[in-house]
Amino acid sequence: MSKTPDSSKAEDDQSSTVEQYLVKDPERFALNMARMVEQAGKAASAWAEPREKGEVRDHVAEPVVDMVKTFSKLSEYWLADPQRALEAQTRLFAGYMTVWGNAIQRISPNAEAPDDAVKPERGDKRFQDPEWGRNAFFDFLKQAYLVTSRWAADLVEHAEGLDDHTRHKASFYVKQVSNAISPSNFILTNPELFRETVASNGENLVRGMKMLAEDIAAGKGDLKLRQADYSPFEIGKNVATSPGKVVGRSDVAEIIQYDPTTETVLKRPLLICPPWINKYYILDLNPQKSFIRWAIEQGHTVFVISWINPDERHGAKGWEAYIREGLQYGLDTIEKATGEREVNAIGYCVGGTLLAAALALLAQEGDNRIKSATFFTTQVDFTHAGDLKVFVDEDQVAAVEKSMHEKGYLDGTKMATAFNMLRSGDLIWPYVINNYMRGKDPLPFDLLYWNADSTRMAAANHSFYLRNCYLENNLTRGVMELAGRIVSLADVTIPVYNLASKEDHIAPALSVFLGSQYFGGDVEYVMAGSGHIAGVVNPPAAKKYQYWTGGKPVGDFGQWFANAVEHPGSWWTHWQHWIETQDDTLVPARKPGKHMKTLGDAPGTYVKVRV
Repeated sequence: MSKTPDSSKAEDDQSSTVEQYLVKDPERFALNMARMVEQAGKAASAWAEPREKGEVRDHVAEPVVDMVKTFSKLSEYWLADPQRALEAQTRLFAGYMTVWGNAIQRISPNAEAPDDAVKPERGDKRFQDPEWGRNAFFDFLKQAYLVTSRWAADLVEHAEGLDDHTRHKASFYVKQVSNAISPSNFILTNPELFRETVASNGENLVRGMKMLAEDIAAGKGDLKLRQADYSPFEIGKNVATSPGKVVGRSDVAEIIQYDPTTETVLKRPLLICPPWINKYYILDLNPQKSFIRWAIEQGHTVFVISWINPDERHGAKGWEAYIREGLQYGLDTIEKATGEREVNAIGYCVGGTLLAAALALLAQEGDNRIKSATFFTTQVDFTHAGDLKVFVDEDQVAAVEKSMHEKGYLDGTKMATAFNMLRSGDLIWPYVINNYMRGKDPLPFDLLYWNADSTRMAAANHSFYLRNCYLENNLTRGVMELAGRIVSLADVTIPVYNLASKEDHIAPALSVFLGSQYFGGDVEYVMAGSGHIAGVVNPPAAKKYQYWTGGKPVGDFGQWFANAVEHPGSWWTHWQHWIETQDDTLVPARKPGKHMKTLGDAPGTYVKVRV
């Protein structure tokens, strides 16, 4: 019986599909597997050696124990009622049966391709390879995984009786586990990785294991995941390049004054207080994206606090020290450098939280040099804080404090890992696949160079932050104690420009909105498009995203947003207009060093200290 043209074509296609997954050179493949094992041994040695020497102590058990406790509470709800547990299992089984039925239909001759039981969420880039839909095996894996992960997320969402914090943690941990077990993360279950491994006879795995060993060695026993090629970048050479001088240096901060580019400048200098959790040059990443450079061009005399990358010497430096030796020291330095007492101030993220607390303290002490405050994605009320709140409860804070007590600081890699976990689907697993399975070097990217330039946390500072903000929410409760005083945001009566970003997972727009009501003066609430970084670092020339303005930030956030006016492009020009309405008096431009001795060129020395 002769074959039809259609059946012959189908057999040829099937043969071609199978052939792409067959090893062409078994001898070379076996040799590369041996080389991969050798490199894996080096990775294991890089992990074990610092532990054998006592240089690294693992605290992995602490987050794992917390995850198990959280899942136990979730399980209690579903297992307490047999009928409820049966219904949950039935939903999962029904999803699997749909996937199985689809698989049978897909491999049946002349059958139409069925619709997926569940589709990836919009923006999910893991299953873009055509084989995820064309090949019955990989399609089955994809659909089974999506059904399972969606079912697990629903268990959290529909569990009754969970407190908000436990539900938040359960949702976060389910997402982490789901991201980790995705079939896209493994050689044999990812068609693209499978093909590359076969095509290169396993050389990709040799390169990947070599990179893994290098990254564990770079992390001194912990994996320091490389997210970009960092070699092209150097601070002061092609990042953080705005010209200026270091005009002050304390134990915790360098104060940088930048060169003017205009003949006249606003009378009030501008002091920027960045977060100490990251380095300040996110605001001076390159000339095209630099907020600092842009502000200089608008006529600001810009001063920036560059925080120390602390070590054991700074363990006892708490918030009062960062206020006195950072913010107030910056104000003193500005007064010496320019003769001006009235200053506009900006705080970014936790730098903004510190600025808000400092303003409340300084108001009580009669220091009124800061005349306007701008907050970039800053929380002062932590009731609806972002996903970082997952890591904060009494047990976890106590564990962090115990770990910090040993050295006087929290390792920068620990904080970097926590931030990466907030978006593990974007910031962890794609790089694990690219680096250690595909064996490819990541591309140069200045933003990810900055992201990897970790900073340590001084023990007293970080403990105060976790307890007073995330754990106890003391600032807006009016019970935060600083310098022997109970501070209140109601005492902050200067004008405030409060910027949130719509997709912020660290300082949610709702949280920033609710925090606005605690200040004692007028608050201009503005919401930018995008997230915690891109929403802030959005130069007008880029013509990207948008921002919203509306009435006073009171009442329901959803109602405020519904009535807000959307504007295309960057909020930077809107902020500049707001600043000029406070005081637009102009004076001749000021050059660093005219009235005081300088301590070197920008970006200074503190920012160059790496973990």
